[in-house]
Amino acid sequence: MKVVILAGGYGTRISEESAIRPKPLVEIGGQPILWHIMKIYTSYGLNDFVICCGYKGNLIKQYFRDYVLARADVTFDLHENTVRTHRNGVEPWRVTLVDTGEATMTGGRIKRIRPYLDEETFCLTYGDGVSDINIDELLAFHRQSSALVTVSAVRQPGRFGALSLEHGGERVAGFREKSNDDGGFINGGFFVVEPQAIDYIAGDDTSWEREPLEALASEGRLAAYRHRGFWQNMDTLRDKHVLESYWESGKAQWKTW
Repeated sequence: MKVVILAGGYGTRISEESAIRPKPLVEIGGQPILWHIMKIYTSYGLNDFVICCGYKGNLIKQYFRDYVLARADVTFDLHENTVRTHRNGVEPWRVTLVDTGEATMTGGRIKRIRPYLDEETFCLTYGDGVSDINIDELLAFHRQSSALVTVSAVRQPGRFGALSLEHGGERVAGFREKSNDDGGFINGGFFVVEPQAIDYIAGDDTSWEREPLEALASEGRLAAYRHRGFWQNMDTLRDKHVLESYWESGKAQWKTW
């Protein structure tokens, strides 16, 4: 199963960092948050990634190129112009990096990478959020739901749009603005998606979170997996500092590997 990661946005709310690199490369504990997200999935045996690049996507490509080199014993034969790798200490990842356009919306990015998905069920998440979510349980829930898309519903106070849930909390009825005193569930990413859901995306200007998910919700084809454990995104510099403090204290709950 492939894992799609949306990593192409501008990251304007964390411009202190994103001015020089894309937000997924902002580091937590010496590694980009993108690395942390991938480690979560690989701890459940998912190692085939498709990364939707956009803003400063060339830096993401450079990161993976250098990541392999930094963790290997190599011989450079300058005369023969060859490089020989003796030991490779990296994860068993297969990483496909796709330029999905700098200004493309989230839905458009997903639509652009469809040729790389083999028309099979895939995981999807944002390149700026970590969680201790159990991916095996999420996949099992999705398979039993008969939905085209499952979204992980998480709790987080303030500043996010909340999900209206029905049918015992396992279907999304709609979306609404969220107030600071609202204890409702929000879209936490960590989706499971059937390829047919991509047909709901019109094009580059389509936001995944608007027309496609709203249409699926109205048809009863958007399921909600309620995750009550740890979840934290990195929307602002403050969020980065929160994640850093967890990591440095040894209490990084998303570290499932």
